[in-house]
Amino acid sequence: MVQKLDQKLPVANEYLLLSGGVREGVVDLDLDELNVYARGTDYDMDFTLLVPALKLHDRNQPVTLDMRHSALCHSWLSLRLFDEGTISKWKDCCTIVDHISGATNYFFSPTKVADWFHDSISIVLSEIQKKPQRGMPKVEKVEKNGTVISIILGVGSSRMLYDIVPVVSFKGWPAVAQSWLMENHFWDGKITEEEVISGFYLVPACSYKGKKDNEWRLSFARSEVQLKKCISSSLMQAYQACKAVIIKLLSRPKAISPYHLRSMMLWACDRLPANYLAQEDYAAHFLLGLIDDLQHCLVNKMCPNYFIPQCNMLEHLSEETVMLHARKLSSVRSDPAEHLRTAIEHVKAANRLTLELQRRGSTTSIPSPQSDGGDAHQPDDRLAKKLQQLVTENPGKSISVFINPDDVTRPHFRIDDKFF
Repeated sequence: MVQKLDQKLPVANEYLLLSGGVREGVVDLDLDELNVYARGTDYDMDFTLLVPALKLHDRNQPVTLDMRHSALCHSWLSLRLFDEGTISKWKDCCTIVDHISGATNYFFSPTKVADWFHDSISIVLSEIQKKPQRGMPKVEKVEKNGTVISIILGVGSSRMLYDIVPVVSFKGWPAVAQSWLMENHFWDGKITEEEVISGFYLVPACSYKGKKDNEWRLSFARSEVQLKKCISSSLMQAYQACKAVIIKLLSRPKAISPYHLRSMMLWACDRLPANYLAQEDYAAHFLLGLIDDLQHCLVNKMCPNYFIPQCNMLEHLSEETVMLHARKLSSVRSDPAEHLRTAIEHVKAANRLTLELQRRGSTTSIPSPQSDGGDAHQPDDRLAKKLQQLVTENPGKSISVFINPDDVTRPHFRIDDKFF
């Protein structure tokens, strides 16, 4: 429906659906501008949806980006790479820079694209609410958090948070990360290089000193989904436990995000012997190791991006901030079991709250304003459960959603190479 509004989005588009919201670190975005949502209180399940506003595909050589004005891992995007029709469609979402030769250069602006996207989604949702249909999700909340649009949908008795991110999609691999392919990695021989380097994104985030209106950040979300297939279940358990502990503890001031922890885990996979990481009963060892790695990164103010190691993701932090977080982390390291118990209690409390809200919802017979009355909960619940089932039964797999703009009621899911 957004595509039909002004034909800006590509007609044939591919949306990458990731399990976990932006706040969970599934994409490298800054969390400073995001409102705080709590599982149980605000939502029950969370997802991130990457929506390509532009896409450059079918390129057989390394993709060279304009990084002259940007910090490492970031880039401006000139629309000169595209045809006149694309420039005409998107010029209102660009910043204009006049070249010394007299030519005008249009740079795709992440902030203007996000503003347009939020306005378009708001118009579409307003239209949906004017003509409610049976089975349509109830829109609980729509908020713009920086360049991310967060939508909470009521689907039956479940509340689903979608962090929707407008991106630029590329097939192939960026030239700046070409040297990374020459190194030895933990996934060698487990998955093919073609699977790892099938594509990357530019996401709407700038560097610490970058120009917000022009600068995009390189994201390797598609590759990370593939790499997760090669990580042992015990290490993934340790990562989830460590994330649950630090996400609250190190949230103020905002300096460490779950994405930093994910990067450290990937580096650990490259560094440590495969037979050690494959030990099924070593989750506790791995948890302590991740805490130690994080402490090491803080004390040295150094956390290299996994795909572009020359980019230090902690470089901009002050000594005061890193030492504050390092002291907090020392308290975790001295008694990890206690901190883990606290994190587990928070999860249990959120689950109890969810069940209580669902129980209350099932005892009231007030029809949803998004439906035309009657028992719409049963099909809604089936939809929610189907989506959750797809995610839980396919850990580490790439799940893509294909939507025909002429019939949005019938989405098609692709899990790796299988269609549903």
